[in-house]
Amino acid sequence: MSTQESFADGVQETPIPSFEELGVSQSVIDALAKRNVVAPFEIQALVMQDALAGRDVLAKSRTGSGKTLAFAIPIAERLDPSAPKPSALILVPTRELAEQVAEETADVAAAKGLNVAAVYGGISITAQAKAMDRAHILVATPGRLEDLANRRMLKLDKVRVLVLDEADRMLDMGFQPQVDDIVDRLRGERQTMFFSATLDGDVGRLARAYTHDAATHEVVSHIQTVDGADHRFISVAATNKVEKLIEVLAEERGLALVFVRTKRGADRLAHRLKGRGVKALAMHGDLTQAARQKALRRFTSGEIDTLIATDVAARGLDLDDITHVINFDPPEDVKAYLHRVGRTARAGRTGTGVTLVTPDQELDTSRMAKRLALGEEFEEAGLTIAPPQLVYTSHRGNRSSLRARPKRRF
Repeated sequence: MSTQESFADGVQETPIPSFEELGVSQSVIDALAKRNVVAPFEIQALVMQDALAGRDVLAKSRTGSGKTLAFAIPIAERLDPSAPKPSALILVPTRELAEQVAEETADVAAAKGLNVAAVYGGISITAQAKAMDRAHILVATPGRLEDLANRRMLKLDKVRVLVLDEADRMLDMGFQPQVDDIVDRLRGERQTMFFSATLDGDVGRLARAYTHDAATHEVVSHIQTVDGADHRFISVAATNKVEKLIEVLAEERGLALVFVRTKRGADRLAHRLKGRGVKALAMHGDLTQAARQKALRRFTSGEIDTLIATDVAARGLDLDDITHVINFDPPEDVKAYLHRVGRTARAGRTGTGVTLVTPDQELDTSRMAKRLALGEEFEEAGLTIAPPQLVYTSHRGNRSSLRARPKRRF
């Protein structure tokens, strides 16, 4: 047995099996060891045996839980290098995630004589097509893949393994029509693995439509926040917000990801920080893909240690060295908070999430903090948790009764 153990809300559970005990081949184990990956994370252990057996899989697990290897290892183990290409297709919602998944898959694939390529929008189709022709495993965003298929530059009828990664994000971003079209192009029997932060609602219906007799696995966490993160709220005047941000950035840290709500706000804040000697860059949807890639390279190398981003621009960012996520503009809701702060404290590491709160933002942010079970951290900053909202519930003659809105559950 591995010495690594799984935990759910701080409760120790059964020790996680080793990769060898899960049925992973020695060549893949050796490739993982070269990357200092010596024991499975919980989602990998839960999924591995069903995935290796070729079963369809539904997996509920948050970003940063180690899910990429949960599907990359079984794909590498099950594909035949002599089979027609591509044999496996991994759909992801963003360009950045496509690159990261391809990079993380490449080592285990190479151990089995397999090639990996990523295709996504914003760069030359011709250059991607050359790499795609050699790829056993294709990692793609739905829009670019549909474009390639419509141009008849790519056939998908030989795909035998389909993975939908961060499926909930793909639906949020409006990709379901493209995903439906791509799935319709697949022929013959296939294994489908579906990874998502939620399997409820539309995501669950989509999962059931795409899979058959699927094994369902879930990494359970009753605490609806980011495990391993130190959550801090700071009360600040609107006129002093940049000064307070600079103070936080002066702390001992690695890379810092700062969230703002608008593209213009990202550019403006990056300009002000650079004027104060902070090595900062803005990243948002108006940048070309080449500019986004350059910004990420400078950020991951540490040349720039502060990245100012909008929510859309930061989707799929999975970088080991992000120690601080700072909400310069508080997120709009709980889901956005989890997505943002989930960029740190990933895969067993620790990190810090900081939210700057001005007086006019205190009420809405307090409700979000309460739903995240972060009320104590919110009040430690001298901020006040809002009382339950009052709503009209009934009318009798000219009299109306009021009651507190019940606490919402996750």
